[in-house]
Amino acid sequence: MLPLPGYESLDRSFWAHVKLLSEQLGYSLRTPKGGTKELRRYEEAELVACLREAAIYEEARISSDLVRGLCTYLNKRAEVLEQSVAPSLMDRGEASEIFDRLRRELRPKCQLPMNKQKGEKRHHAYMVGIVNMLTEQALGGRTFDDNPRGLSVVAHEGRLLRTFSRWMDGAYPSRKDPHAIWEVKEYYGTTTFGSRVADGVYETMLDGEECAELERSHGKKVHHYLIVDDRFTWWDCGRSYLCRIIDALHIGLVDEVLFGREVLSRWPEIVKTWP
Repeated sequence: MLPLPGYESLDRSFWAHVKLLSEQLGYSLRTPKGGTKELRRYEEAELVACLREAAIYEEARISSDLVRGLCTYLNKRAEVLEQSVAPSLMDRGEASEIFDRLRRELRPKCQLPMNKQKGEKRHHAYMVGIVNMLTEQALGGRTFDDNPRGLSVVAHEGRLLRTFSRWMDGAYPSRKDPHAIWEVKEYYGTTTFGSRVADGVYETMLDGEECAELERSHGKKVHHYLIVDDRFTWWDCGRSYLCRIIDALHIGLVDEVLFGREVLSRWPEIVKTWP
């Protein structure tokens, strides 16, 4: 998913409003039957009331243009998640089938890491493996770092400019002076929503802030991608965090987010644009 047109260059004040209103009014609502959640839709009047109650503005100073823009974005966010993101998310069985099929068809030489679980939950990191195999195929023999074992660094004319804070799941052409870095948030097989998932969103935002600061300070662009999957974790339990991911995309903290099976068509297209 790319940012929606018209929201790529808005200042941080707009996104501060988005975060505040989402937190105060809630990202989702419980349906009358069954207690399941659905993403909520917002009305301009309730946004105005929320801002007034939060003592941010006196009513007379609340810009109608701002409120209209906020309401439009918040409702578009819910629409995109329901119509595009939710249908793309997979469960462990679906991801495993695609992983096995690609492994048979492509006969990859790249690394196919295991997840960090133990016992019955121990298996290949399916989405990481899928992304690695698709990257290897799309690059057509060019190398990439399929399992970075260290922090990504950026240097210029023998001078170290930045050392990123976290290990990535992949980098091109390597974690030294990368053109692109990517991280995968797959949580197949979980039965509850844990704080680790929430932390994953904040980690992505940190990575994005580091990329943005590097570009502002030195004009060096590192393309930053996020791939997420598991229907139960993200859709059934973590819809508010999907909303935050969509917000981070529009703020500019990640260049593109791919959800579930979307990687099969979109990721090779992205890789083929790399120099």
